[in-house]
Order: sequence, then structure tokens, then C-alpha cells
Amino acid sequence: MCSFCVVLKQKKLLNAPSLGFGALVSPGREVAPGPETVERDPRRCLNCGAYVNLYCDVLIGSGQWQCVICKKMNGSEGEFVVSSKHDLLQWPELASSAVDYVQSGNRRPGFVPVPDTRVSGPIFILIDECLDEAHLQHLQGSLHAFVDSLPPTARIGIITYGRTVSVYDFSEGAAVSADVLPGNKSPTHESLKAIIYGTGVYLSPVHASLPVAHTIFSSLRPYQLSIPEVSRDRCIGAAVEVALGIIQGPAAEVSRGIIKRSGGNYRILVCAGGPSTFGPGSVPHSVQHPNYAYLEKTAIKWMERLGHEAQRHSTVVDILCAGTCPVRVPVLQPLAKCSGGVLLLHDDFGEAFGVNLQRASTRAAGSHGLFEIRCSDDMLVTQVIGPGEEASPDSHETFKHDTSFCIQMHSVEETQSFSVSMEAKGDIKNDFVYFQFAVHYSNMYQAEITRVITMRLQTVDGLSAYLASVQDDVASVIIGKRTVLRARTALDAIDMRLTIDERVKDIAFKFGTQVPKSKLYRFPKELASLPECLFHLRRGPLLGSIVGHEDERSVLRNLFLNASFDLSLRMLAPRCIMHREGGTFEELPAYDLAMQSNAAVVLDHGTDIFIWLGAELAAQEGQSAAALAACRTLAEELSELRFPAPRILSFKEGSSQARYFVSRLIPAHKDPTYEQESRFPQLRTLTPEQRARLKSSFIHFDDHSFCEWMRSLKLVPPEPC
Repeated sequence: MCSFCVVLKQKKLLNAPSLGFGALVSPGREVAPGPETVERDPRRCLNCGAYVNLYCDVLIGSGQWQCVICKKMNGSEGEFVVSSKHDLLQWPELASSAVDYVQSGNRRPGFVPVPDTRVSGPIFILIDECLDEAHLQHLQGSLHAFVDSLPPTARIGIITYGRTVSVYDFSEGAAVSADVLPGNKSPTHESLKAIIYGTGVYLSPVHASLPVAHTIFSSLRPYQLSIPEVSRDRCIGAAVEVALGIIQGPAAEVSRGIIKRSGGNYRILVCAGGPSTFGPGSVPHSVQHPNYAYLEKTAIKWMERLGHEAQRHSTVVDILCAGTCPVRVPVLQPLAKCSGGVLLLHDDFGEAFGVNLQRASTRAAGSHGLFEIRCSDDMLVTQVIGPGEEASPDSHETFKHDTSFCIQMHSVEETQSFSVSMEAKGDIKNDFVYFQFAVHYSNMYQAEITRVITMRLQTVDGLSAYLASVQDDVASVIIGKRTVLRARTALDAIDMRLTIDERVKDIAFKFGTQVPKSKLYRFPKELASLPECLFHLRRGPLLGSIVGHEDERSVLRNLFLNASFDLSLRMLAPRCIMHREGGTFEELPAYDLAMQSNAAVVLDHGTDIFIWLGAELAAQEGQSAAALAACRTLAEELSELRFPAPRILSFKEGSSQARYFVSRLIPAHKDPTYEQESRFPQLRTLTPEQRARLKSSFIHFDDHSFCEWMRSLKLVPPEPC
């Protein structure tokens, strides 16, 4: 989806960096109805490599077609020779803007090109042996529920790690048996060979191994030594290497540097309670170590290499951390990221952790993805943000005058998106501009898929028509991703808050109007909701100071930069929903004026959902229980398919946990009454007594309201939408 529905012809305004022009693309997203499926190779322009599409001009007499990107003519070997233009619609690629090509030569027998996002590839579960009893009990409960949730045909393997790596053998029946390898070094070829060619079974279908898996989980014991959590030896790197060695096995067929195997894509799920502190890819126990910075840098590079190795073997590594011990996110993040996985932090190994284990294992993943972006000669791709890195020229097919921007994707999943920023090379003369996005990948059935999406946008001269076409939500997410990308540290985040201030001012100066006889500017009415979204970004966990630890902020930023549009928008600006009498809900602006003592409120902030119960309501036992149950049901419905699954917290007005909720709401109680009613019309339904109680419940602090912030920038707050 583009941030605009039309393209402005004037280069100077189109390229204004404060607003920018761009698109959000989710190459792996399944939509209904899905793209047309074509079981043959696509036709491509021999000059630039673009794909034939519904906007191409086809000469029905000769079958030649003109490329919309480079305007060159191409032949079709007579295929497109028909008696009328209408007859061209029999080819899906000439009738639909989105097409999936299935490479029939490479697909497995019996493949049906219907997405099944709930089929699970083989899974290795890696378990931290260094947990205290309380954490271990929670983890055991989550692991038992996890294996029970898997389909009977799914194959699983279990490895535990501490100072050593234990690979559990399913061939011993009810007895718990494991092969143990040292964790202080990478596994040797001989030790892996002994496992692979031995009599043990280390990956087994759930239907055959479920009782053994439950026995293994029940046999796990808490850490026995009296050593602080952060100082315990954990050989995470060696454990992942062992899992990869078993995955590669004896019969991996190497083709073009990519490992091809039947059986689909593998997933390694690491359950971690602390940092990697032993063996390859480890850091010292203490950050005060005199050589810590150098050793951390070395560990990061090693983890990056391991992540790329996993990706080469169609294996995604997800790292699910929990507990209070710092896990040293900078070291673990590259392993997850480079393999196409995610790193998640949880308060404990309980409910949210268990749900994420299940959703991580069932999310559909394609591998060896290549994302190509092509656009008309008038336009230029300037930046791509998302789950991948720029592809080297020798990693994909190139054409004589190929100007495409190519990204090597770490994995291909529904939950991802790319933010693509573009600029005009000069003033645009044509009536239309074309964009084509193509993604090549192997799906979980090892079929080769090429998905092609082609867009045509009209060009306009008028600024008002251009601004009216802005999709505020999409523009906010693209601006948010460009800003968060630069916030690598806490100090960077402070700078980015100031950057947002300057960006909002610049949009008003370039696209808004000056108030007569005043130095104030009016923000363009067409973009009325944009500054409030950016104000939420400025205050929220991605850039603000409401999240306590830099590790948490780092994980949130990485999730946001790769997340789908829906999750990105919720992480950017929370959604506020009030529970009404009778069990109905009303959506309201995310202002602190929603904190009415007789109400229950749900606040969805993407990775967290908060349920707040007002003190008056909480005092009425029956009503509060019903309201809480209804809010809990709503929270679960809102996040039913979301990955990662959010933490759902509920609390009462005035409790210590309520600060999580209050800090994410705009403090509109500081605004004059007329402004409050204009932006939060629900206030008008309150009695004078209720208004007075609400007003007296607020505690004064220095944070700006949205209107105060806009005025501090010398801008008039836009009228509410």
C-alpha cells in the first residue's frame, strides 16, 4: 500500500523529506481473495527484467507487448495473438494486478498451491538448563502445552544447554536418554558424525514421541549451584550449531550455495533465561570486564555468521527470552535476525511465552527470498527498511538495463513488511507512474513461487489533490520506520524526538498555511491525523522513556522495523476502547480523559494490551468481574493471530501497574474544556459531578498534551477528524 494514491508531478514538493513518498509492501501476506495462480514461468522484459502485467500495451496482431517500466517492446512467441483485446483477459497476468507463478519443474508431487499457514516444519527446541525453580516450572508448563498443540506429523527435537549440550534421543522409549557434547567449543565433525550415523533418533514425529517429550520436560531440574543468574554458563552458540549439524545431516544436497532438502523449512526455538556466556559466540559474565567491548563485538560477528549459516540451510532461529536476567540483546539479536527469526522478551515463561512458542512454530515461512522493486524511469528507490539486506548482483538474474532494487530476504512471512521510500528524478511529465514488486521464494513445500504485484498511480499538478490522496496511517508508519531506524541508542532516541518536531514543523511550513496576522502555521487539514500519530511515536516505547531497559527498547525497535502494517500502526499509536454498560464497546481517542472511574478501558499498543478498571467499577464486584471478562475476551480477539502475541495486563485505577497504561495516553486533561470536548466528544455525556470527579483524579506532571506540543512548535493543532 502506498502512502499516496496519486503522485505529484513537481519534484521539489514530492521529494520533501519531511513527508516523503513511499509504500509498505508485505510480500508474504496472504489476502482473500488471493493472487491468481499460474503454473508456468513468467514472461519478462528482455531489456529490464520487469514482468508482463495488466497495464502493458499488447499488439494483438503480433502478440508483442510493451514494458511499462522501460517502454521497450517484447515478443510473446505468438502467445498473445488474439482477435480482440478482451480475449487477453484469459491470461491472469494480463487481468490481475497480483499473480503467483508456481515453478512446476521444482515443485514436489502432489503440491496444491493453496496456502496452509498452520502446517508445521521440523522443530528443534533448545532449553536453558540454568533456570531457578519458579522459572523452570513455568517453562515446563509452556513446553507441555506446546508439544500438545503440534500436529501429529510434525517432527520435533529437544536439546538442553548449560556448560554442555545435551541432545535427547527418542529411540529409548520411556527412558530419558541424551548424547552430551562439550559447550566450550563448536562441535567437531567427528562428534556430529557419531550422532548423525549412530542409532539414536533426534528428530521424531509427535505421534511417535509425545510421551517421551513430556517425560523429558518433566525430568528437567532447576539450577543447583548458588551462582547469580547472570554468571551462569550458557553455551547458546554451540547448542544452535549442534542443532544445525543434525539438520544438515549426511545427505544435504548443495546447489548454488543453497541447501535443498525435502521436508520443508526447519525452525529452531531457543528458550533462554540469560545471556550467551560460554563457548563460541559468548561474552563475559560481567559488562565490567576490561575487554568486554571487544569480546562483545567478536561475539556479535560470530552470531551473524551462524545466523547466515542457518538461513542457508532453510532454518529460522527464534529466540524467546524470559525472566529478569539481562540477556545481552546486542549479541543474540544478530543470530535471530540473520536467520529470518525474531528475538522476544517476556516477563516470565508463563502464558504469553507459551502462546508465542506455539505461534512461532506455526507461522508460515518461505526461504531463500529475493525481493525486487522496479519503478518508472521518473522515480528512484532511495531506501528500503525491512527483514533483509541488499542483494549482491551475483545472487540473482540480471538483465541488460536492469535498474531494479533487490533485497535478499531472511525469510518470507505474513507478519513482515518492507517500507520503501522513493523520490522523483525530476519533474514528472507522464500521466501515470508504475511500480512493480516481485518476490521469489521457496515455500514450505519446497515449491518455487514468484509473486508479482504491479501498481499504476496517476500523476497530478494540484497540491490539494495530492494531499487529499494521502493515507495518513500508511504515511505515519513509513515516517515512523525511517525515524526509528536511526534510533540505535537511548541518546539517538532523544535526537529522533527532536527530529519529529522538526519534521512536523516542516510539513506545516511546506504544505500548510500561515494564520493571518500571526506567526503560527496551520497544519494541512488533509493530514489531520498524522501529527497525533507522530506525537504518540515521540512519547511511546519506541522513542520515549516509558520502557525501563535499553534491551527492551532495542527488541521493540527491531520488531517494529520488520512488522506488518497492522502491527506497526498499533505499536506506533495505541487504540483505546471503552467498555460500556450492556457489554458493548466504544472506540475513543487514546487520551487520559478515558480514565473514568465508572468504566473499564482496553488499550491496544501492539506488543502490549492493557485493561484498566476504574475504582468505582472495581468496587462493584459483580459488574467489575463481568466487565473484566468482556475486556479480556476483546483483548484476545484483537490479538488472535498476532505475532508476537502481546502481553495482556489488567489492573485497577491507582495501582502501581496502572502507570503502564497512564504513560501511553495523551494527557489531554491539561487542555481547555472546549478543546477537550472537541477532541473527546464522549465527555459531553458525563454529568457535572462525573466531570468534576474525573478532573480531580488527575495528578499534575510536566508532559505536554498534544495541543500544547503543537503550539510549542508554533503550529495550530489540526481539527479532529
